[in-house]
Amino acid sequence: MNFSIITGATGVLGKEFAKSLAERNENLFLTGRSEEKLMLLKEELPAKYKNIAVDYCKCDLTIDADKNALFNYFSLKGYKVNGLYLVAGADTRKAFTKFNQNAISFLARVNYESALSFTKFALDNMGAELKILVVSSLTGITPMPYFSEYSSLKGALISFFTALRYELKNEPVKITILTPGSILTRKDIKEDIKKQGLQGKLSSKTPKYVVNKALKALDKNKKICVPGFYNKLVKFATKITPTSLQMEIISKKLKNLEKDAFSN
Repeated sequence: MNFSIITGATGVLGKEFAKSLAERNENLFLTGRSEEKLMLLKEELPAKYKNIAVDYCKCDLTIDADKNALFNYFSLKGYKVNGLYLVAGADTRKAFTKFNQNAISFLARVNYESALSFTKFALDNMGAELKILVVSSLTGITPMPYFSEYSSLKGALISFFTALRYELKNEPVKITILTPGSILTRKDIKEDIKKQGLQGKLSSKTPKYVVNKALKALDKNKKICVPGFYNKLVKFATKITPTSLQMEIISKKLKNLEKDAFSN
């Protein structure tokens, strides 16, 4: 049986991907850190979408034993991967000098290493074809002071999956990199967006809007998906604005807007 794997499935964006894929009659294999939330999704989704199968495995992406247990479970079931949706992520926004070693490792493993690990597993266990959607960020298109590790890891995702597309260009594999601006998900994120004023309002999109744009782009095998006209303008502006000026603008905006990590 073929499944679409969704990491970060218990978060707001992950759930939206799950619902949208269920509407397409995709069988879903969900993962996240909360067993309770995963169990609820396994009950709710098939009840609403009658033609799909749903399975799950709890997994902390920073723990190798958890990932290996998930991979072993999936393989022993005889499942194959026809979709991989790399939604899980964590963001910390503050001066890098305020990080400790655990925080550095945590962000790197959740935002980057786990994406590569799941991608390798999916390629090794794919069905006749494979779709890969990786959630990067608009923050990944340029270095960002006071958001330095997160933005650089999201930029690394763009670099890696762009290269992988080329490596697999003759294979039945589609890869799309989603680079959204702000997404109206959790309450704390909505409040954070509100603090950004007009810029936050113009950049932000609903999870449903972002997921719809992402899936349409993946169907067409587009390399990059930037949801929203304003966010496309921001991306273009980074290409014509000197890096030194970008750093100055970003520094002033983010220096006093600290936020600690939250992951799904």
